[in-house]
Amino acid sequence: MLHPSSPTISLPSRIRLITAFAAPLFFSTFVWSAALPTDLVWESNDTDPVYADPAAQRGGTFHDFMLSFPLTLRKYGPDSNGGFAAYIREGTLPLLATHPITGKPMPMLANQWAFGADHKTLYFRINPKARWSDGEPVTTDDWLFTLKMMRSKEINDPWYNNYYSTQIVDVTKFDDHTFSITSGTEKSREDLLDSLPFSPEPSHAIKLTANWVKEYNWKLLPVTGAYRIGEVKKGKSVTFERVKDWWGNDERYFQHRFNPDRIEVKVLRDQNIAWQHFLRGDLDSFGLVMPNWWHDKSKTAEFEKGYIDKLWFYTQTPQSPMGLYLNTADPLLRNPDVRIGIQHALAIDKMIATLLRGDYQRLNTYGSGQGAFTNTEIKARPFDPKLAREYFAKAGFSKAGPDGVLQNDKGQPLSLTITYTTAEHAQRLTLLREEAKKAGLNLELNLMDASAGFKSMLEKKHQSAWMAWAGSRYPAYWEFFHKVNANKPQTNNIMNIDDDAISALVEQYDKAFDFTRKAELSRQIQQRLFELASFVPAYQVPYTRAGAWRWVKLPKIPATPQSDLLYWPLDGASSGYSYGGLFWIDDKIKQETRAAIKSGQRFPPVTVVDTRYQQP
Repeated sequence: MLHPSSPTISLPSRIRLITAFAAPLFFSTFVWSAALPTDLVWESNDTDPVYADPAAQRGGTFHDFMLSFPLTLRKYGPDSNGGFAAYIREGTLPLLATHPITGKPMPMLANQWAFGADHKTLYFRINPKARWSDGEPVTTDDWLFTLKMMRSKEINDPWYNNYYSTQIVDVTKFDDHTFSITSGTEKSREDLLDSLPFSPEPSHAIKLTANWVKEYNWKLLPVTGAYRIGEVKKGKSVTFERVKDWWGNDERYFQHRFNPDRIEVKVLRDQNIAWQHFLRGDLDSFGLVMPNWWHDKSKTAEFEKGYIDKLWFYTQTPQSPMGLYLNTADPLLRNPDVRIGIQHALAIDKMIATLLRGDYQRLNTYGSGQGAFTNTEIKARPFDPKLAREYFAKAGFSKAGPDGVLQNDKGQPLSLTITYTTAEHAQRLTLLREEAKKAGLNLELNLMDASAGFKSMLEKKHQSAWMAWAGSRYPAYWEFFHKVNANKPQTNNIMNIDDDAISALVEQYDKAFDFTRKAELSRQIQQRLFELASFVPAYQVPYTRAGAWRWVKLPKIPATPQSDLLYWPLDGASSGYSYGGLFWIDDKIKQETRAAIKSGQRFPPVTVVDTRYQQP
């Protein structure tokens, strides 16, 4: 199933900002062949450990689900940033990824790379084996075209227009398999590796037109990864097929991965309905991160008879900024005293200790698990109804109405609407609502369909949003906090932060060359966000949990320290790390299990808690 904290965002594959498109459109497309510097030191990596299992079997269909059908199959433009986006983005591999165990760069579409002396440029050599799924070779021209496409107004995506004009300023061709990408500013090697190796678009299969958004809304394009979309049943399912004779089959870090022949992703609009499909064997795996699913709902005959295995795997992944995002453009929430009062009116620690069984941990700031980039000095404001009332009184809400909700002198009640998209979170938010009454705050809960709800957030139609962005290797702030993205639809600044201080810090952060300085600025940005009180940090989950039918097999070490999900069928590189596609389907065990269910045979129940990567 899709990650419960989706939408998923990752730079540079998918972070949306909208800024004025003012940079001149200069394309290196017109440079057929430049002179390659002679002093380059080419690097590669064919010595890091492999983490797939040679025992993996190829074949079968993996059955997954999504809660809503995507609004588009485009990677760019309106409505392209929903929960299904990870499937679409990971169809095409990036040039490089990060090895999930060593943290070193690892080959993907490029098999060699080199750093320029200007601290701005990365040079790449494309793996000559690389092919698009329609058989066309992957060449330098694909990156030249992608730069042009990302800068074009036809895709109706101003953030990409801006990013590929200011942050990525040039693509230079040396031959069909050698080229460079140049940053708009000097960066450290870590920064260059993190921001420049973008994925290509198939230059032979896309024509930019004034009607591009509509024409390509459901168009199936060739990919470079192991799976291409084979069938789309609108409103019902999307099915992926493994590319026949895929070019990457024998590459070191792709061997024994991406094993099913097909991936079927059904639309099941309710988690409980999806759960029934899972217990019938119509779905192969199901996420059990939520405590009631792990502790309670899994007490069924299917688990107790050993047909379904349970696995709890601790990770070292960057943690998502899960919490309540306050829209500071809202008339009520413009007042910082109201925002601070809300912080103290939410009993998140009680929610974690009771409903969440203490399995989760309190998040203190905007994400965590990013080393020196995380400000560990910040502590989330505690639940304190008395202190909350003091702040509400400063904002003019000092009189209690007949229902106990505070009012101001105009009789306006202190009420906050929370938009959320995961039905399973209703119980959590209900607890917060009941406890908030002690502070005189009324919470209205607004459950929306995942795609429609996220679109509403991007269009700033929410008062507050209960959600999470996917964690990334290093924090990205511009699209979320910079004032140029406030009060504009289809941007990720869903808190509508319009603050000179944090915008200035974000600009310095993006330009910082020294990684130590960059980390220091990150901590300052998180401190300023704390002062603005527009984000209420909720919790972090330093592990992943899932159930899977016993025929779905994982390697002896079932996942990597950077695995967001145990049963993710694609590469995972949109998170920065290449960790997915490790499982396989054992058809012999599947037939054995089906026969056992009919005959009443049992197997020993399996529950595994793997702590090898658990952090203190």
